[in-house]
Amino acid sequence: MSGAKVVSDAPEAARELAERVGCAKSVVFFGGAGVSTASGIPDFRSEDGLYHQKFKYPPEEMLSHEFYLTHAEEFFDFYRTRMIALGAKPNQAHHKLAELEREGKLAAVVTQNIDGLHQAAGSKRVFELHGSVHRNICQRCGHVYPAEWIMGTTGIPHCEKCGGRIKPDVVLYGESLDEKTLAGAAEAIQSCDMLIIGGTSLVVYPAAGLVRYFQGDDLVIVNRLPTPQDSAADLVCACDIAKAFAF
Repeated sequence: MSGAKVVSDAPEAARELAERVGCAKSVVFFGGAGVSTASGIPDFRSEDGLYHQKFKYPPEEMLSHEFYLTHAEEFFDFYRTRMIALGAKPNQAHHKLAELEREGKLAAVVTQNIDGLHQAAGSKRVFELHGSVHRNICQRCGHVYPAEWIMGTTGIPHCEKCGGRIKPDVVLYGESLDEKTLAGAAEAIQSCDMLIIGGTSLVVYPAAGLVRYFQGDDLVIVNRLPTPQDSAADLVCACDIAKAFAF
């Protein structure tokens, strides 16, 4: 590892983060599923993640555009039970990031998560790369339904206004990321002098490719497991992300 300081103790990581954030002019946070595990939402690739659980079909298949089209009822069963978590609450990491934004220190959150917990904690400038379960759109008339409405339906949900089929505003496998969201996230990362990457394995593209836009001075990675970018980081916090943000 080329010069990165590695910290595995959460209190030490919190002290390091606090000091570095204090010195930064503009911080951007880039996060993944690991940010929400402390809120009770399982990630995908860890030992207890969705991809290691047994289902009738592989989760990757059930989360594809093709499956949504051809197995809609099973898609929505999985979506309701595994992707929507209305009882989840923001954890310390979400709250600290919202606080840093209010203080004018954090410029943006770029997230791969679809749970809306950053906004629930109070973050305003959030680039949702993979969409949100809180927006479910009629494919015919464009009316938007909240996650609560979806949870009150059974089978394949249809629009109350026109009868059109509903689709979650979530980027499924086989679909492209929203260009405007992607461009905004890239610009935010390019403009900051400190980038904190947290709770992501950095293996899902094109989202993970956004890291290459960073031109600042301080790259920090907070993730329990190693990532492909660790060698490029200035600080690696190999610990619980919610505890690392307890400052």
